[in-house]
Amino acid sequence: MEQIQIIDSKNHVGETVKIGAWVANKRSSGKIAFLQLRDGTAYFQGVVVKSEVPEEVFQLAKGLNQETSVMITGEIREDTRSKFGYEIGITGIEVIGESNEYPITPKEHGTDFLMDHRHLWLRSSKQHAVMQVRNEIIRATYEFFNTNGFVKIDPPILTGSAPEGTTELFHTNYFDEEAYLSQSGQLYMEAAAMAFGKVFSFGPTFRAEKSKTRRHLIEFWMIEPEMAFMHQEDSLEVQEKYVAFLVQNVLDNCDHALDILERDKELLKKYTKLPFPRISYDDAVELLKKNGFDDIEWGDDFGSPHETFIANSFEQPVFILNYPKAIKPFYMKPHPTRDDVVICADMIAPEGYGEIIGGSERATDYEFLLEQIRQHGLDEKEYSWYLDLRKYGSVPHSGFGLGLERTVTWLSGIEHVRESIPFPRLLNRLYP
Repeated sequence: MEQIQIIDSKNHVGETVKIGAWVANKRSSGKIAFLQLRDGTAYFQGVVVKSEVPEEVFQLAKGLNQETSVMITGEIREDTRSKFGYEIGITGIEVIGESNEYPITPKEHGTDFLMDHRHLWLRSSKQHAVMQVRNEIIRATYEFFNTNGFVKIDPPILTGSAPEGTTELFHTNYFDEEAYLSQSGQLYMEAAAMAFGKVFSFGPTFRAEKSKTRRHLIEFWMIEPEMAFMHQEDSLEVQEKYVAFLVQNVLDNCDHALDILERDKELLKKYTKLPFPRISYDDAVELLKKNGFDDIEWGDDFGSPHETFIANSFEQPVFILNYPKAIKPFYMKPHPTRDDVVICADMIAPEGYGEIIGGSERATDYEFLLEQIRQHGLDEKEYSWYLDLRKYGSVPHSGFGLGLERTVTWLSGIEHVRESIPFPRLLNRLYP
């Protein structure tokens, strides 16, 4: 008898199989017991009919507690009433591990309670679906960059300097030196691009920012491509193709997960249409001012309400181009005809999900960068290796960073970024 996973049920209709699973829920009458089973790949129903099994099997089924692990024996059959489409007619049950007084019951629980039990909350159908969307985004990311000639390079997590200033870094001792947890791998990816042409990284980053918004995490994952011999306009095309590719693959491969999340698939399909709209920072400020945002002035960074309004004006991901130089990092290329803005763009997701990509063309002039480093109060010695990149065959190059968790939150249609990562690190939360 073959042991299968629930997700493969469609290939075994009419066959008697074994499945290792957990009991997510159950209900029973005098003559039939229904078990909601999950095995990590999918959920489906197991049916135990009293007249078709020994009495001890039926009584065992009726007495199973939530999250008890079992080995089920039975016949796979079609079930047109369920979205999954299949169920198992159970003939045998072996209890593997008992579960008593499981804390997350089928009722409403507060957020703090669920976060304290995150190690168990991951088992619920909605959280499971979000992690499936996350996994698909990760899988599709590797496919996109691997098929487009990029080489994956892993930048260090421990660094001696900060790419975007020193105010939001986690400090640690590195033997007899000062070190920080990385807030971006970008500078190292620039070095890698000078060696390999097109590169990308995919790893954890850290921000010691005391933020409590629904868009912020302390620890999160970033995808950071960097491309030599590429100007900003070409980079924007890569960015929109990449995001549209992610959306399409989630639609193609996470159909059941999107159903569980009650995500509007027709809305997601709109986000695959290219090109994405673009608006300059200047015009974005004017758009906001004309629509009652009296709190915004040229030179300000946009907050969540501003980004949401701008994105909703286009109903698609939108690029905001060329922000003021004063609110962007030191490494961005200055605009050729203006001293007050740099060549950069943020991609803002629709539906109020905010910035998911930040990118720019990088400055290539050695003296300009040296002056920027000094003006930002950064240590020239710490950045000497970065300046070397402008001394030995510098070329135009551009890159960007996409936040994985914000993208998962957006495509899943969930409210808070804390549900987009298995074990979130938030302000005042380091457990579990």
